[in-house]
Amino acid sequence: MSMRLDHGEDALGMVHDINVTPFIDVILVLLIIFMIAAPLATVDVAVDLPSSNVERQPRPDQPIFLTIKSDLTLALGDITVSRDSVQLALDAASKNDRGQRVFVRADKKVPYGDLMDVMNALRTAGYLKVALVGLEMASSR
Repeated sequence: MSMRLDHGEDALGMVHDINVTPFIDVILVLLIIFMIAAPLATVDVAVDLPSSNVERQPRPDQPIFLTIKSDLTLALGDITVSRDSVQLALDAASKNDRGQRVFVRADKKVPYGDLMDVMNALRTAGYLKVALVGLEMASSR
């Protein structure tokens, strides 16, 4: 004995309910994307950096100072050198020891790009140990 439960109607009727499951899935995916991307979009972060209290390292017996003057001329020690002869002058001062640290001093008025040009010239010459020299601030303790 068989029964039909659709009461003899062969055509299915239109369902007028909205299926919100795909909509909720899309919203949740967008929410996760924004939760990940929002912290990455923050560019300006205010940070109060601590001051350095590291012990000063001992100064070498004969340090090599490369000075960039305000008129962008270079001096190795007290001797003025051209940008083309920096490598030769450094080789003579370090006795061809490219593992020695070169202390770079620059005037406050020297643009950052010119300082980077000198540092790139040092790297090209093979002097990879470069220290930037600055004035020490008096401690407020």
